[in-house]
Parts: sequence; structure tokens; C-alpha cells
Amino acid sequence: MLDTLIDNFYKKYTTTTLKFKRYFHTLDMNDKLIGIIGARGVGKTTFLLQYLKELKIPFEKKLYFSADHFLVSNYSLYEIAQEFEKIGGEVLVIDEIHKYPNFAQELKSIYDSFELKVIFSGSSAISLENAKYDLSRRAVLYRVQGLSFREFLEYEANIKFDAISLEDILNNHIDIALDIGTKIKPFEYFKKYLEYGYYPFYKQNQNLYSSKLNEILNTVIESDLPIVFNIEANKIFKLKKLLYMLCLSKPYELNISKLAQNIEINRTTLYNYMAYLEAGNIIKLIKTDNKGNKLLTKPEKVYLNNTNLNFAYCNNADIGSLRETFFTNQIALGHTIHYSKIGDFLIDEKYLIEIGGKNKGFEQIKDIPNSFIIADDIEIGFGNKIPLWLVGFLY
Repeated sequence: MLDTLIDNFYKKYTTTTLKFKRYFHTLDMNDKLIGIIGARGVGKTTFLLQYLKELKIPFEKKLYFSADHFLVSNYSLYEIAQEFEKIGGEVLVIDEIHKYPNFAQELKSIYDSFELKVIFSGSSAISLENAKYDLSRRAVLYRVQGLSFREFLEYEANIKFDAISLEDILNNHIDIALDIGTKIKPFEYFKKYLEYGYYPFYKQNQNLYSSKLNEILNTVIESDLPIVFNIEANKIFKLKKLLYMLCLSKPYELNISKLAQNIEINRTTLYNYMAYLEAGNIIKLIKTDNKGNKLLTKPEKVYLNNTNLNFAYCNNADIGSLRETFFTNQIALGHTIHYSKIGDFLIDEKYLIEIGGKNKGFEQIKDIPNSFIIADDIEIGFGNKIPLWLVGFLY
């Protein structure tokens, strides 16, 4: 069994390239038990293999395998870890672990029994975050995202840019945009990014990108979510119907009662379904404040997770929805987002943000401290008006 897993790992290991590395490589990987959470297709597997390839220990002391491999169904994770340690193994990486039943208990046993360093990954946020509770704080979890606009530029145009903090963007956006503009024309790439630049696999075959995204959505809805949340097979079509209706709706037109009625479910079930889709990294719920994070609290706005999903799943991508989806997706890493009745969003309980086109004015947020307009269709901003594309340099 172990020989087959090692052989499979060797084949992946030898074909893994270090040419392009995601922002994940800045993560602190020194803990004994680490979990990597992220949507299907964002590059978790590539990162894990790159991490192992760069790790300065002999090949035979490291091992990667996926928890959905057919061999794993005949053995426990504990048994695999035990055999690996016996032959001198030191670092064990387990991919797609959310598909393995009772993985939290096995990880606890591995952590307590062996000196192995274990890194695991999965596509379901809720199952892994619940596991963190079960693991009694043994595991450190990192949420990872698809390509930022900055990474897309590096991947597509082979030009290296550093990530920029939100505070630097808000305070120094003119100088920053001018400097970036000397190296590249952002609008040459921005619309491409919105349509197909979030998932790194777009490089494989751009013509099949949309169909591949739909395959991923179907896999999450038909396989991943039912396993984690015990969703009956005859209810899956309602999840798909909900996603399609959310895709067509503008964020400011969200009507919970009407939505539940159209899908023929009650409000409680609707909130549950929305939570499932968010856990599957398909949608993003924006609520009013921290108290609004409770499961059965009405979201004020709902977006698809990223703009590529809008193009792949919706017949017509509304420009206002695309702008706000891009903003919420790019800023979600490391920042809190809440709905605001004055502007569009309140970031980190401090910055009031209004999203719009190049002609968007300050009337709605006039004279409010720490208020900003994030505007599309401008290369360079002025005052508190900042180019939308620049938000894509946050990570």
C-alpha cells in the first residue's frame, strides 16, 4: 500500500515546477499540524507539492497522497501515518481530507502518537473549521484564495509586483498606480482577469475554462456539500436553482421571502443552503455587523465567490455585481467586510467604501471620515477616489 502511494507521489513530485509560486508561500508552515482551506481549483495541490519539493530533507522522508485515493479507503489515515513513520518519514501531506470520514479523530491520534509533521487540505470550510474545534487547538488553519489580480499579472505577463497593504493603497494610491503604470497597462489585463483569471488552471485550456468551472460547481454541489452536510440527493436540484437565482439577482435586489418561495423552501432552509454554498466557496454573504454572522441572520447582500463564476454560470454578468464581487473577493483575505446603510461596505469597522464607475460622486458619503470611492474604468485616482483594479494588489 505505502509503496503505491510513494510511487504516485514520485510521479507528481518530479513533474512539479517552481516557476510560479502563489502567495501561499508566505504562510508560516512551522507548526506540527497545519490545515489549508480553499476552493477547488485555486492551487492547493500545486502549493503542497511545491512546498514538499522545496523542503530540504530527503525525498523518502516526505509523502503526499489524496484522501480520496482508492487505496486510502482500505486503510485508516492512522495506519498510513504509522507505516510512514516506521520507514523514517517526517512530513506527511494529506490532500482533500474533507472527503475522509472522521478525519478529525484520526488527525488527533496521529498528532498525539507520532512525531510526524502533518499538513492537510480540503475544499470545505465548515467541515475543516469544525475539525479545528474537535482537534482541541492542535491544528493551525489557513484559508487560501484564487489568483489575485496582482498574481494574475505575474502569471500572465511574467512581471513581478509586491503585494500592497490596504492602508498603503488608501493613503498612497496615486503614487502606487503611477509606478505600476510604468511597468504595465492594467486595463490590458483587468477584464481578462474578471472573466477567467481567478483559477490558475485557466492556462491549461482557456477555451474549456468555462465548462471546467461548471464541472467544479457541479462537483461541489453534487458531491462535496452532500457528504459534509448530509444533503439528500433529491434536494440537490434546489441548491442548483438557488445558485442560479442568486447569480441572476443584483445584490441590492435580494428578497429573502420571494427567493424562498421560488425555490419552494422555508426561510430557515434557505439560510442553511446559503451557508452551505458559502462553505463550498461558491458564494459570499455580506451581513450588517459581527452579530449578523449567526447562521439564521438575513444577509444584506449575496455575491458569487469571484467574478469568473459570474461569467461561467450567469447568462449576463451585471457590471455593478461584477465590480462589487471583485472588491469583496480581493479584500476578504485579512479584512472584515460588513454591509453599510450609508455606503456599500464597512471594512475593518473603520473604512466606509462606495463602489461605482468612473463618474461615481461623493454625495452619499460626503464629509464622512475614512470614506472612499473605489471606481472602475480609471487608471489613476485622485483624493479619496481609488482605481478598482488596484484593490487586486492586496495579496
